[in-house]
Amino acid sequence: MRTLIRLSVIVAALTFTGVIQAQSPSFGKMQNMIPRDKTGMNVFDVKKDTVAFNGISVDLGAAFALQYQAVNSFNDQENLPAPIAGYRLNNLENNFNLPMANMTIGAQLYDGVRVNLDLYLAARHHNETWVKGGYLQIDKLDFIKKDFMADFMKYTTIKIGQMENNYGDAHFRRSDNGQALFNPFIGNNIMDAFITEMGAEVYYNRSGFVSMLGVTNSKLNQNVKEIVPAAPTVAAPEPNTTVSPTILAKLGYDKQINTDLRVRITGSLYHVANSSGNLYSSDRAGSRFYGVMSHAAYTGGAGTAVADNFDPTANYTTGRFNPAFGNWATSYMFNPFIKFRGFEFFGTLEFASGGDYKGTDDKRTVNQYAGDIVYRFGQGEKYYVGGKFNTVTGKLKNADADKVDVNRFEASAGWFMTKNVLAKLAYVQQNYQGYSQFTGVNPNDLYGGKFSGVMFEAIISF
Repeated sequence: MRTLIRLSVIVAALTFTGVIQAQSPSFGKMQNMIPRDKTGMNVFDVKKDTVAFNGISVDLGAAFALQYQAVNSFNDQENLPAPIAGYRLNNLENNFNLPMANMTIGAQLYDGVRVNLDLYLAARHHNETWVKGGYLQIDKLDFIKKDFMADFMKYTTIKIGQMENNYGDAHFRRSDNGQALFNPFIGNNIMDAFITEMGAEVYYNRSGFVSMLGVTNSKLNQNVKEIVPAAPTVAAPEPNTTVSPTILAKLGYDKQINTDLRVRITGSLYHVANSSGNLYSSDRAGSRFYGVMSHAAYTGGAGTAVADNFDPTANYTTGRFNPAFGNWATSYMFNPFIKFRGFEFFGTLEFASGGDYKGTDDKRTVNQYAGDIVYRFGQGEKYYVGGKFNTVTGKLKNADADKVDVNRFEASAGWFMTKNVLAKLAYVQQNYQGYSQFTGVNPNDLYGGKFSGVMFEAIISF
């Protein structure tokens, strides 16, 4: 009996091995994928290529980023009244931050059909491994019938999944945790538009014209639990009982005019009538500027202890601005991009508005403007220098009499040691204006605030 069992196991194992060998997938032969190395820089949206399908193929990639930070924070808080005692901003050492790491796993499943899964192996907000998102990308419908709607699909791409939603062009040049190869600078925009939600996007790009229409379920964390409204308050008299779909749209023009000149301009829309997540607070990887404008422990205005809020995991958005819309939200972003030989200009004009609280529809608007100029030189444009200015202006809530303003200047220089390895050195200065001296009874860390200093970053991506 034992001999028969052993023989059966051996036969089954040999049969399984034969099946695996007969169906052994290739490696790295992916269709319509943006490269993760230097050649993927300034490749926006989706792309079509002529890679042939030769059976199932597997893709595996990773990205790593490490920063050395020499930045300090300041504000105008002084001569504070009793019982406030011991208040000060944290002094920041010149030292390394937590290294960041990403992993990408994908597969070419069929001609024109591939799947992609992105993971964060280590991030500022989540030190443990967790899934960023994944999607199915369809560039052909041959799985229905050979050449089915081929003339239409020649210019069309469909993406479905819990994925990075395509609002604006700025997110293609931002640092995404370990993947910072496409960002010429250290920081992302001050008001950083980034979100991953369950949805679908349809692209139609032809003869230089760029278009995309998408819809999501407006939920960052997926679940099917009913929404039980909170008790009404004066500020929120009618709390939401539902979450509405988010509408995404993009329209633009992208053309290589000649060998020296490329011009791209796009306009994008993000709209949600009843929000669950938030477009400007969903990057759980965290800001690049660790601990800036954080305070040490002190005795607060009520005579009680106020804890140190340096914690890079809990206080992971330092240096950013979140308009914190509570109900509906509508944002428009316009992005011009011009590349002439080694010179690049990329701009962001963003106009965001939304309700103050759930249950009220009072409109509040926050505007963001950013522009950067980068000059790339050397063989294969392996070196670059650049400068970026970014400003955000708006009210924190409708009841405020005045707007606040946050502006940042960053100068950067970079060296692509290979197409997969980049080293950056940057100087950054960020200023806060219009913030009140106190938040309740405690000092406001951002009152007359400023942080400045030098940062170095090294990136490997493949």
